[in-house]
Amino acid sequence: MKLFFKEKSKITPIGLIASSFDESQSWLKKEDDLEVLVRLIRLIRPSKIKKIQTINLQEIIFFLKENDFCRKQFSIYIKEILQDKKFNKILSDAAILQDVDFIFEVKKRIFAKFLPYQPQKNTLEYILNQVFYKADDSIWVNRIPFNQLEELYVLLEFNSIYETTEPNSSLSELLVAMSLITQRISGRAMETDVLKMVPEFDDFESPFGAFERELLLIEEKIRSSEHHYINRDDLSYAQLLVLHKQCEEFVDKAFHNSSKYGISLRVNQNLLKIRQQLIRLKYLIPLLIIEKENDKKTNGIALALQLIKYNCYKNNVRKFIAESTQLISYEITQHTAKTGEHYITETRSEYFKMFRTALGGGLIVGILCVIKVLLSKVEASYFGHAFFYSMNYAFGFIAIYLFGFTLATKQPAMTASALIKALEEGLIKQGKDSEKYEAFAILFARVFRSQFIAFVGNVIMAFPISLLGIWLIDYTLDYNIAATKWESLLTDLSPIHSLAILHSAIAGVFLFLSGIISGSIANRDKHNQVYFRIAEHPGLKRSLGKVRTLKLAKLYEKRWAGVISNFWFGIFMGSIGSIGLFLGLNLDIRHITFASGNLALGLYGANYAVSNSMLFWGIFGIGIIGLVNFMVSFSLSLGLAFRSRAISLFEVKFVVASIWNHFKARPVSFFFPTEKKNKSVIVENYLSSEVKE
Repeated sequence: MKLFFKEKSKITPIGLIASSFDESQSWLKKEDDLEVLVRLIRLIRPSKIKKIQTINLQEIIFFLKENDFCRKQFSIYIKEILQDKKFNKILSDAAILQDVDFIFEVKKRIFAKFLPYQPQKNTLEYILNQVFYKADDSIWVNRIPFNQLEELYVLLEFNSIYETTEPNSSLSELLVAMSLITQRISGRAMETDVLKMVPEFDDFESPFGAFERELLLIEEKIRSSEHHYINRDDLSYAQLLVLHKQCEEFVDKAFHNSSKYGISLRVNQNLLKIRQQLIRLKYLIPLLIIEKENDKKTNGIALALQLIKYNCYKNNVRKFIAESTQLISYEITQHTAKTGEHYITETRSEYFKMFRTALGGGLIVGILCVIKVLLSKVEASYFGHAFFYSMNYAFGFIAIYLFGFTLATKQPAMTASALIKALEEGLIKQGKDSEKYEAFAILFARVFRSQFIAFVGNVIMAFPISLLGIWLIDYTLDYNIAATKWESLLTDLSPIHSLAILHSAIAGVFLFLSGIISGSIANRDKHNQVYFRIAEHPGLKRSLGKVRTLKLAKLYEKRWAGVISNFWFGIFMGSIGSIGLFLGLNLDIRHITFASGNLALGLYGANYAVSNSMLFWGIFGIGIIGLVNFMVSFSLSLGLAFRSRAISLFEVKFVVASIWNHFKARPVSFFFPTEKKNKSVIVENYLSSEVKE
């Protein structure tokens, strides 16, 4: 009895049943007819669901067997509560997307968490909302042994759901729900944006229309027959399963084609809703099948369990967001993975080419550092400074991108997706886990040394360029622009005298977001056929000519996503400080390349008269800032890439172990190319497959 004991009330489920269903029939005197059932479930409900494997109702069953009068009264009570209660909306709507507007759906579900929607009292949904009102109620209900549920079904003398198809009967509600779901699927699958995703089905009859017609025939057969069910060997049932499979293949093909045609969030939600409805039908169709008499009882219990489950999960926000964003995040990380390949060096020539492009990035950042100090002298509002700083960063980052230079911290968001794509290739192609993880470790070492040499190139160029810039201004105008700012420039680099680590983490988040923007823009343009529309634009072809119009389209396809990504990265970096001042919060950004330039400006502004301690923490801070930039951006991107490909985080354990073992064996390879080319089968397969694409 420990399971049912509640210290506060000192009442057990057996005690409640005995007191409520005795000869006085006290349950008839209750103003709220659900009060007894609500209290009973509250007593049975475990306080710590995760720690309980099974819910044992055997003592309640034994009590009902021994107390026939209570059993009959309890049976009458339950039947009166459930009599003629409609539930088709639970089957057709609950836990299924109700709106393709992602934001609206999220807001609606969150609001319903705090203030649940309450349907009419003549519906089963109202009863379930009152009785099983906790989101995890379906978990412990499904942990009740099925044989105990069967015993309760018999003891409480429930009628078979197959006795009648009269309106409001259980079977009628089931058939109405299935018909409603099927009609909704057929209409949504015929929308233009959905059909565009599966041109392979253009010359074939829609499987959804055929499925709807077949289900209608089965419904008519069930309603008109004496038994109100069909057998498993019924040809209509076999045909229904075949058509259901074809509908699933339609949706799977549409999702698969997203890599060719791109996909919008709206189309993704439409396809997701169709998939959820097909899954719902997959659970409901077997309830129409009866092979032996016991199946009537089994199906009735299964239907009840499904109703509780669907109603409990109808406002689940986490699952909705995960399902809705997985494919979109996959397409985004596909783009960043392809971009990230250019940031992974293998040979020495590629390694030193990365160094040269990083020097170019450092050159532009050095100039940006000087310009930012000059802009700080401008008398402007918070918004004015945010605008000037943002434009300085944005146009600088765009210049780095268009000139083919490298900004070191832009790599992690891209290379993380490339790494996970390589791991995914390994999961598919490799038979031996040890080889798969070893190859991944080799690829990670390439990523790390590419990042390392990019850091080095950025830092060693940004410092002298900033120093040269401030010296030229001082030499020509006799004005040291950092004379009043040198102390803050140096102090802000110190991880112990400022919030440099927090500000570096903020920059890492923005680096991650810029990668997301790049992938989403590329995915959106692909879905909207922007490149093709530019290439075939009649006005452009007439004014520019076909050749130049095609070049413009290719240039847009190749560069536009990166330009927009870098523009917004500049906005993020330039505006966060002003936003922090406006909100009264110490918000700012620290970026390793800019930190190097600021160190040069601070030293010149102080006329090189700084303490050894300040100089040490400034130099040390640059390294810490770069490390935090990398860790935050890379971790966020890695997490997104893992989730987008549905790879278990359990893999991380083996990945980290393989990287550590590789580092112990060949530490130099993490900083300089040492291994022989094409050593790894997975890496070679991965890289060669990308060349083919």
